[in-house]
Amino acid sequence: MTVQPYGTGMNITGRNKKKIAVTTLGCKVNQFESAAFLSELAQREVELVPFSQPADIYIINTCAVTARAGAQSRQLIRRALRANPEARLIVTGCYAQIGAQEILEIADSPICIVGNGCKHRLVEVALADRHCDLEMHLGDIAGHKEICPLTVTSFGSRTRAYLKVQDGCNSFCSYCIVPYARGRSRSLAPDKVVAQAEIFAAQGYKEQVLTGIHLGHYGQDLTPRTNLRELLAQLLARNLPARYRLSSLEPTEITEELLNLMAQSASVMPYLHIPLQSGDDGILKRMNRRYPAAAFAKVVERSVACLPDAAIGVDVLVGFPGEDEEAFSNTYSLIESLPVSYLHVFPYSKRPGTPAASMADQVPKPVKEERVARLRDLDHTKRSAFYRKHLGSVRQILVEGRKQGCLLKGYTGNYIPVSCEGGSGLVNQLVTVRLEELTEDGVLGRIV
Repeated sequence: MTVQPYGTGMNITGRNKKKIAVTTLGCKVNQFESAAFLSELAQREVELVPFSQPADIYIINTCAVTARAGAQSRQLIRRALRANPEARLIVTGCYAQIGAQEILEIADSPICIVGNGCKHRLVEVALADRHCDLEMHLGDIAGHKEICPLTVTSFGSRTRAYLKVQDGCNSFCSYCIVPYARGRSRSLAPDKVVAQAEIFAAQGYKEQVLTGIHLGHYGQDLTPRTNLRELLAQLLARNLPARYRLSSLEPTEITEELLNLMAQSASVMPYLHIPLQSGDDGILKRMNRRYPAAAFAKVVERSVACLPDAAIGVDVLVGFPGEDEEAFSNTYSLIESLPVSYLHVFPYSKRPGTPAASMADQVPKPVKEERVARLRDLDHTKRSAFYRKHLGSVRQILVEGRKQGCLLKGYTGNYIPVSCEGGSGLVNQLVTVRLEELTEDGVLGRIV
């Protein structure tokens, strides 16, 4: 889990203005929401500073997807309290939603807790003179029917922007705390999605990543009901100077209609990230995942048939309770047999409050570590094969910056990391390159 600091080089300075520092743990949705806080703060009479510096107000957007993420959230709270014990401390995000009592026990000084359903009020809470009321700002996340109205006017110095179109999850996988922290699935109305996309395009972001907690459920709660494919079609109809990328989608949500739209549009990147979690049907059932391994395989094969150059990324959760060697071998063999491009491999860890935490047959840590290592070796093999397959091809990359101060770096539409020589004026530009040589962490290209 990485911490994303905010505030460097931002906007307003002044002798008597409150200094505010914002930091973020976790997913793309959290990063969008923190960008919304910063966008609103930039319009106020405040000074935005890095989280590493003393501040009058600290805002910490926490994560709870793993026990480690919760521990990191607590560490950041303690760090802020040490930096300035008199500072106003605002804690929000998933750990704030499910671990409010643990947060309040960290320090004697008041800590403002803002739940995920109240993030649109966070700046108001942060700048208020009165003390925080826990109940007022936490609320019952399960009862929220609408997505928080947040607008981002700037996504900092990034070349791509995350566009949050959905929040919450109805699936309740047995290992996952997120539905308890984020509530039920809620979607942003299509006209508001388009309005945010237009802001990003006007700000010069060349790539927009549509993201959500359960992106594939987009539109099911709206009236009239819609879906992700229809949302993409509306965005494409605007002809904005942007390319679009989809974040994670469940295998059951990758439809032929969506694949056909992706195949027909040069503006939708040939990229899919599909959580597998396990390739064993018994483990999938214990996880409360709603597909068998054979169905996942068909989705991957159909996706590659429709999008031959697409990158297919896969999440795998290793060492789930009850995973014996045969179950792990089923997972390994399935992934090895499929045309996937890379893996994200995670060892299972107990998350208090989830059904899996109390399941029998917990897998010993050394066994999990050995299995994780085997799958990460397979990830290296898959990545290298995918990169090698595209050597000699000519592709566009979005230049993000420089690699260790030397070569330019960026990603192709199908998510191959490319380094090449070129001037600094090419940063945040789409550049055509020929992919020529494998490197340790991607491909060396040449501008053509």
